[in-house]
Amino acid sequence: MKPTTLVAAWICALAFAAPAFAQQAAPTLYKRLGGYDALAVVTDDFLGRLSTDSSFSRFFAGHSTDSIKRIRQHIVDQLCAATGGPCVYTGRDMKTSHAGLGISDKDWDVSVKHLVATLDKFNVPAKEKDEVLGAIGSFKKDIVEKTQP
Repeated sequence: MKPTTLVAAWICALAFAAPAFAQQAAPTLYKRLGGYDALAVVTDDFLGRLSTDSSFSRFFAGHSTDSIKRIRQHIVDQLCAATGGPCVYTGRDMKTSHAGLGISDKDWDVSVKHLVATLDKFNVPAKEKDEVLGAIGSFKKDIVEKTQP
């Protein structure tokens, strides 16, 4: 094959691949949410809501300030990784982290309401909000220990 024929073949291949590449290069949920700083602000607001809700006080009792900071960082890193960001989550899996806490379906539902309120506060668009809730929803089976009839 002549070099010019080879070059022409590569150009054709790239031309046909361009639409697929453009599709792959669509912004990640991480970028659409505003990146690391936005996830950190959302996490802070969400944890603030949970920690001031009297029905969640049993989950925060006994934690030192340092421990709360570590939990916060794990949440930020997990959200970052789950939304396509560059972070690496180094915490324990959800089942291990929440074992023995006795989290119920009601606790789950209330925490989701707090998360929705946080996302609404920061005007997260519906599409992105649904994607975040979908990603978080996948953890429910590992977090909820007490299902109610």
